[in-house]
Amino acid sequence: MTEKEKQQRGMLYQANAPEVLEDLYHCENECFEINQLPPSRRGERMERLRKLFGKAGDGLFIVAPFFCDYGYNIEVGENFFANTNCVILDEAKVTFGDNVFVAPNCAFYTAGHPLNVEQRNAKIEYALPIHVGNNVWIGGNVVVVPGVTIGNNVTIGAGSVVTHDIPDGVLAAGNPCRVIRKLEE
Repeated sequence: MTEKEKQQRGMLYQANAPEVLEDLYHCENECFEINQLPPSRRGERMERLRKLFGKAGDGLFIVAPFFCDYGYNIEVGENFFANTNCVILDEAKVTFGDNVFVAPNCAFYTAGHPLNVEQRNAKIEYALPIHVGNNVWIGGNVVVVPGVTIGNNVTIGAGSVVTHDIPDGVLAAGNPCRVIRKLEE
């Protein structure tokens, strides 16, 4: 099994393996070029992001700068908006539903590192998918860690660190992020 196959299956893998780095470097160049486009070429920026992503619905809008690791592991539904400084480390799949709004300086990290020092120093890591449901608003400076699912009709308060799954229909906030209350229909 290749290191890339291990990565995609959520297993420990060698992060500096050539087949892993090749795609990473390609995406790094794409993000650099996309972020250099002036605001007057916004349509071209969105089209290049659409091609970079694994799937992108209508209404895609991302404010520069934006950064991701692979691009093809990102799927966004209809009416996806991400404000400036969005970072998606998509070593595993990151899926956003319809009508997702992401405030500035948010980060979605699928990559993690072992607690074992020898493994970590040997550049071993793992990747777990992130799923964000429909009709979700994520406040500024939110971090979502590997393996988290955020349900439908959710608001995540600014500054939260989402370390575990969040159910449907709630306001959640804090570090670690926790349910504050149910949201009314």
